[in-house]
Amino acid sequence: MGVKISESVTWVGKIDWELKKFHGEDYSTHRGSSYNSYLVRDEKVALIDTVWSPFGEEFVEKLKKEIDLSKIDYIIANHGEIDHSGGLPALMREIPDTPIYCTANAVKSLKGQFHEDWNFVTVKTGDTLKLGKKTLTFVEAPMLHWPDSMFEYLDGEEILFSNDAFGQHYATELLYNDLVDQAELYQEAIKYYANILTPFSKLVTRKIEEVLSFKLPLKMICPSHGVIWRKDPAQIVKKYLEWAGDYQENQVTIVYDTMWDGTKKMAEAIAKGIHQTDGTVTIKLFNAGKSDKNDIVTEIFKAKAVLFGSPTVNKGILAPLSGMLHEIKGLAFKKKKAAVFGTYGWSGESVDVLNAFVKDAGFEVIQEGLKKLWSPDETNLKDCEQFGKEFAAKL
Repeated sequence: MGVKISESVTWVGKIDWELKKFHGEDYSTHRGSSYNSYLVRDEKVALIDTVWSPFGEEFVEKLKKEIDLSKIDYIIANHGEIDHSGGLPALMREIPDTPIYCTANAVKSLKGQFHEDWNFVTVKTGDTLKLGKKTLTFVEAPMLHWPDSMFEYLDGEEILFSNDAFGQHYATELLYNDLVDQAELYQEAIKYYANILTPFSKLVTRKIEEVLSFKLPLKMICPSHGVIWRKDPAQIVKKYLEWAGDYQENQVTIVYDTMWDGTKKMAEAIAKGIHQTDGTVTIKLFNAGKSDKNDIVTEIFKAKAVLFGSPTVNKGILAPLSGMLHEIKGLAFKKKKAAVFGTYGWSGESVDVLNAFVKDAGFEVIQEGLKKLWSPDETNLKDCEQFGKEFAAKL
C-alpha cells in the first residue's frame, strides 16, 4: 500500500481514477484525484490525514498491512472536510483513544461531520509535536480553503504538509511532480486555484509570505490531492503568488449561451473583430450550456477581459449562463474588463440583465452592450465585428 517518500515518511493514500465530480456535482475532475495520507515514523508515529469516506474501510485495512495500528501515537487532521477526514470513523473504531491534533475550528467541523467526541487536541501556529529526532510544527492556514485548515512542517526532512494548498485533482501512480505530464499538471493546478482558492487570494499571499518569513529549508511539499512537489518545490509557491496577484494573461474569453445560434453568431463575429484589431491576443469561446463550467471559470481567471452573451428568455437570460454568473460573483475576480451582447425576438432585456450581473460581479464594463434582433444578418454581423474591434482597442 505505502510508498516511502523519505527516510521517515510514507504515502498511504488512495488514488481515485474514477472520480469525475467533486464537492457534490460542483467541480469536474476529468483526470480523477487522490486523497493523500502520510505516515511519519520516528520514536513516535503520526498519521497525517486519511481519505474520503467511500474508501475509509479500505484505507484502514491497507494501513494495517503497513503498520500495527496500535503503534500510531498521533492522528493529525489538517482539515475537517470529508475527503480528508472520511477515514476517521473506521480508524477510530480500531484505535479510539488516539489523540487527534487539529485546529479549534476543525474540532467544530469534525464533530459536525461525524458526531463523535474523540480525543481532540487543539493546536495553533507555532505549536510543535516532537516525534523523536524530528518535530512537526503546526501552521494555521484559515480559508485555504476552509476556516479550519492548517499545515505542518517536518524538520530534519524539510517537508511541508500543505493540505489543500498547492494541490490538484489529478490521479497518477507516478506520485511526483517531475514524473508526470507537465502540461496536465499545470492545467489541473491552475484549475484548482481558479475554482477553489480565487476568493481567498489575499489570504493566500499573506500566508505564503508568513511561511516564507520563517526561512525554512524546503525539500518537498506534500499536498492532500495530486502530486508531491519534490523537484523545485518552490515553483508552485511562486505560481500561487502569481495567481493570487489579480492574475491575467493576454487573453479574451467569450462566454455565451444561445437558443437558435443567433447569439453564437454574434460571439463568433465579435471574436473575429477582436482578432482583426489585435492578432496577438488569445481568444477563447465557450457555450455555457455545453462546456464544463469549471473549465470556463479557469479561462475567465486567465483572461484580462471577458464578454458575456445571451438571448432574451422570459425577460432574462438563459439559465446555464445565469447560474455561472452567480458562481463567478462568489469567486470575486479582480481587475477584469467586460462587455455584454445578445439577441432578442420581442422584449430584449438580456443585455441589461447581463450588464447588471457583470457589474455586480465586480467586472469593469468598458463599453455599452450590443443587442441584435432575431438572427443577425451580414450587416448585423459586421456591427458585431466592429463591436469586437472597439472592445479590443479599449484593452
